Amino acid sequence: MKITQEMIDALNGQFAKEMYSWYLYMAMSSDATYKGRRGAGFWFFKQAEEELSHARKIYDYILDRGGKPEFAQLDKPQGTWDSLKAAFEGALAHEQYISESIIALVKKARELDDTPTEIFLDWFVSEQVEEESTVEGIIQMIGQVGEEGRGLFMIDKELGARQ
Repeated sequence: MKITQEMIDALNGQFAKEMYSWYLYMAMSSDATYKGRRGAGFWFFKQAEEELSHARKIYDYILDRGGKPEFAQLDKPQGTWDSLKAAFEGALAHEQYISESIIALVKKARELDDTPTEIFLDWFVSEQVEEESTVEGIIQMIGQVGEEGRGLFMIDKELGARQ
């Protein structure tokens, strides 16, 4: 079954969004680390690596289906956040945006009767549920301890223990 150019174009759009996700999380890592939140900086760095792996999955899939990955201009991400909670709220908003984009791709695959792409995208749907849940949990923890003091220090330490 040959993949349509329309589906390749849509996947290339998602490839660019995943690359931007890498770029955004690297900016978050830089900001957190610079501000002395090394645990959060490490967490964001690991998240950036994960986003890069998502981009790679799409890149490989496009090639496997006979398409050519295309590289888009990436916008400069925001470079600083007012607080750690604000950074994670930004991360959540971004993950929700990515989730909507993945769901639109699933719908596109169904519309084009492209079962292989729909099955390929199932992993991304599950991944987005996990990512949104994880970030929501971190925001809740920060909300419980506040933006100052020992509690935030402990959360930062826990974020730095990410595998």
